[in-house]
Amino acid sequence: MQWQCLPFEQLTTHQLYDLLKLRVDVFVVEQNCPYPELDNCDRLAGTHHLLGYHNDELVAYLRLLPPGTTYANSSIGRVLTAASARGTGAGHVLIQQGLEYAEQLWPNQTIDIGAQSHLQHYYRRYGFEAISDEYLEDGIPHVDMRLHKGIVSE
Repeated sequence: MQWQCLPFEQLTTHQLYDLLKLRVDVFVVEQNCPYPELDNCDRLAGTHHLLGYHNDELVAYLRLLPPGTTYANSSIGRVLTAASARGTGAGHVLIQQGLEYAEQLWPNQTIDIGAQSHLQHYYRRYGFEAISDEYLEDGIPHVDMRLHKGIVSE
């Protein structure tokens, strides 16, 4: 896979279209969850978009948010792989790449995520620990998780 990590202003119109389409396809259509996908965080200063391409098709994506945006700490969100890439290991590579870019952007900073509850085990593989009780976000059970600085495991 080829990876690009770009701030909003460096995204091409095609990249922006592709990432928004993929996010809507997964989070709104597949998960049958109508919610405000465009939350104004995409274009905030310091936000970066990690795009993973296979054969020129966007198949993996996540958003890196600077401290103070959605959490006091830096954050990773909108983590997804296209249906065509599931089961290939692309999601694991995506998380590894995301953690590496987060470390480059905000060295030794704690990372918080709002994980869908059923994915807690997945994120624990990378050192994240639950820090909240389960809550509903847009009708889907979530839990906040944290990766303390300097702790990354597979």
